[in-house]
Amino acid sequence: MSLLDDLLADLTAEGDALRAVVTGLDPEDWATPTPAPGWSVAHQVAHLAWTDEQAVAAARTTDPERWPEGKQEWDAIVTAALADVDGFVDAGAEELAALPTAELLARWDQGRTALGEALRAVPAGAKMPWFGPPMSPASMATARYMETWAHALDVYDAVANPAAEGGRPLPTDRIRHVAHLGIRTRDFAYSVHEQTPPVEEFRVELTAPSGEVWAWGPDDAAQRVTGSAYDFCCLVTQRVHRDDTDLVATGADAEHWLTIAQAFAGPAGGGREKRG
Repeated sequence: MSLLDDLLADLTAEGDALRAVVTGLDPEDWATPTPAPGWSVAHQVAHLAWTDEQAVAAARTTDPERWPEGKQEWDAIVTAALADVDGFVDAGAEELAALPTAELLARWDQGRTALGEALRAVPAGAKMPWFGPPMSPASMATARYMETWAHALDVYDAVANPAAEGGRPLPTDRIRHVAHLGIRTRDFAYSVHEQTPPVEEFRVELTAPSGEVWAWGPDDAAQRVTGSAYDFCCLVTQRVHRDDTDLVATGADAEHWLTIAQAFAGPAGGGREKRG
């Protein structure tokens, strides 16, 4: 299997896990508030469905012969985004969240399938436009995995999951995609806060759910982060407060990074309150 195939398989597995939980919800459960202010369970699923659809449209700009309307469709999306920069994403979630549950799930299912097909069809070496820098199909699949995993946590925190003790299912080594993205976006996190990132690389060593140790950066780096990969992934998606992780930072720069890290695009999020 190719890297893209591996990524899409993991994305499908993560989406399937969330799909199984929301499928068993009663109609009133879809209105349950989640930790994201103003977003219900329906908003979380709607956001995933909406973003998958935008990604499909972006992928279809890369092959005019296969998708002759692709560029026009993407241009319309960009025009709408520019007209409402601050509210564009939330408006998309709001629109789909208002759909009947069965229709929302059907849209999400269709988008998930279409996304895999569209990413596999992107010509070799081509990059797709996005709301930030252009992305390769593998980068897009990684980003979609990160968002699916993170928004699923919000749903698991909001509703009872009979298949998981304490609400959230046990983490798997699939979260390596989130960890990798969290490290690659180090400098982006500084830029969001209008800060200059450190010149030197950091060493990051994370213990995977399986017990394997994942490592990035030079062995002799002065600035270091060690600890649980799960805690790191929750931190860079802002699903946990820094003080509620087991992460150990060596060096002032490494510690500061952990207070601003974010693997997602857009402005800095508010993060989560400290437990207790």
